[in-house]
Amino acid sequence: MSQLFYLKECSSTNDEISKFLLYENSDFIALHTFHQTKGRGQYGNTWSAAAEKNLAYTLAVKTENFPVSDFLFNYYTAIIIRDFLANLTDNPVKIKWPNDIILKNKKIVGILIEKKKINQNNYFIIGAGFNILQEKFDEISNAGSILTQTGKHFNLNEFTIALHDFLVEKLNIIPSEDEILSRFNAGLFRKDEISVFELNEKRQNGIIKNADINGNLWIDLENDGLQSFYHKEIKLLY
Repeated sequence: MSQLFYLKECSSTNDEISKFLLYENSDFIALHTFHQTKGRGQYGNTWSAAAEKNLAYTLAVKTENFPVSDFLFNYYTAIIIRDFLANLTDNPVKIKWPNDIILKNKKIVGILIEKKKINQNNYFIIGAGFNILQEKFDEISNAGSILTQTGKHFNLNEFTIALHDFLVEKLNIIPSEDEILSRFNAGLFRKDEISVFELNEKRQNGIIKNADINGNLWIDLENDGLQSFYHKEIKLLY
């Protein structure tokens, strides 16, 4: 049975979620806060957000329910978060490979998915930080919020409940691997557009062609031709 818990403040919802997985049948258990003090991003990055302006949300689901690879589970999670925000804001929303969410060229969501064994059960721990009402960001930052990008205000509690219900519904219906890959590529940020990349401390133009089933991104580079990259091996400048 799905449950949604709240903490007024916590260090990281991904770290705290294990305290709420108390029973053998614990599944689709979520934790959220509007004041996360030590949020974590992909590959050791930090995720900081203003208190009472944004949402830190984590959902724990048993891995046994998902007959797809870890890469495709990550892709599907990004797809459904993208869909939720596109429906909510009535704006085009894109996925920056592998799983940042982009609205009008600004990152509004960072996603961190971990696998953990808790009380003899294996879980996907889906953590996501949503910038919702924050108005000011570092001038050189690529970050924005739903408010800065659309001018729309959302009630944080109502947003969280709607998000949770949407994710639980969609995670109970897993599409085929081919459909996941197709939908992920259809929403890929800057796909088939000339972009600037940083590779080995040098910049060059390239065109994102597609993400593959193994979690790699294929880019046709101006100087080096078509190549595949894993996360952190190349940087998209935008």
